[in-house]
Amino acid sequence: MIKIGIVGGTGYTGVELLRLLAQHPKASVRAITSRKDAGTKVADLFSSLRGKYDLAFADPADVDLASCDVVFFATPHGVAMAQARELTSAGVKIIDLAADFRLQDATVFEKWYGMPHACPDLLAEAAYGLPELRRDAVRKARIVGNPGCYPTTIQLGFVPLLEAGIVDTAHLIADCKSGVSGAGRKAEMGLMFSEASDNFRAYAVKGHRHLPETLEQLAPHSATPVNMVFTPHLVPMIRGMHSTLYARLTRTDVDLQALFEKRYAGEPFVDVMPPGSMPDTRSVRASNMLRIAVHRPGNGDLVTVLVVQDNLVKGAAGQAIQNMNLMFGLAETAGLTALPVLP
Repeated sequence: MIKIGIVGGTGYTGVELLRLLAQHPKASVRAITSRKDAGTKVADLFSSLRGKYDLAFADPADVDLASCDVVFFATPHGVAMAQARELTSAGVKIIDLAADFRLQDATVFEKWYGMPHACPDLLAEAAYGLPELRRDAVRKARIVGNPGCYPTTIQLGFVPLLEAGIVDTAHLIADCKSGVSGAGRKAEMGLMFSEASDNFRAYAVKGHRHLPETLEQLAPHSATPVNMVFTPHLVPMIRGMHSTLYARLTRTDVDLQALFEKRYAGEPFVDVMPPGSMPDTRSVRASNMLRIAVHRPGNGDLVTVLVVQDNLVKGAAGQAIQNMNLMFGLAETAGLTALPVLP
């Protein structure tokens, strides 16, 4: 069994890790931390987990994380990097669901996240944890930076086009929508029911933190420089993400459907849907599945790619477990085969 620690277990990604790991055949959660809820039983805080865990949340200072095989950080930015050197020196693998190990350039990290990087020397060995694009690197890594939710949809939607060299890479557009759980479990005015419900709005139009991450990861797949307009939106639903991606075709003689089907053939968590499909967010709810549909409106020179995922699963906790499976030589699908919940 893999001995697992979870730092920051009371947020949405933390409880999602607990839900998914409870069904994992090789996972044994040994420790879960929370300063605020230290001493509280997991099942008392999350009744959905009754009968699955006898653990109580513990203060981080009282937990021996070095005795774990892997530690998930479901924490704000800055926490994982503060403990990374000590844990990796003890032979512990790290999967960070925040941004500490997503960007390779410490200067870029500091610009977008407003803090110096605590261990820039470890960035070079950290693997970016998008298995469909970085599977071999994840297998060999002792530190994995789990991708952001938006970047997961954007990269998997654009990469087949970039690799084929058939779009204008200087003018990509990503029009993305997320449920409110993407902002985390916190008290904030814009996330209150009476503010978010029956409403729809864009945010971070001047620049979102996921932009530099996405551009950095798209660049190796393109022969020409990549530039993108990325606009995120908040929609009045709890979980789910829908990204509509646009690019101008530089070649119109390519079978786009076949291109996507070939690129993701055999991928257990990427479903390229039949021509004309319109994937919706509820088709992936609570699952690790990401669905893609590719369109060429009016047979013109514009390609539209529709991508949906559950932002808390494939966009966060599920993808983190997918990475853990790779790091420990397990079947990539272990613990992640639950079907979407409908309605």
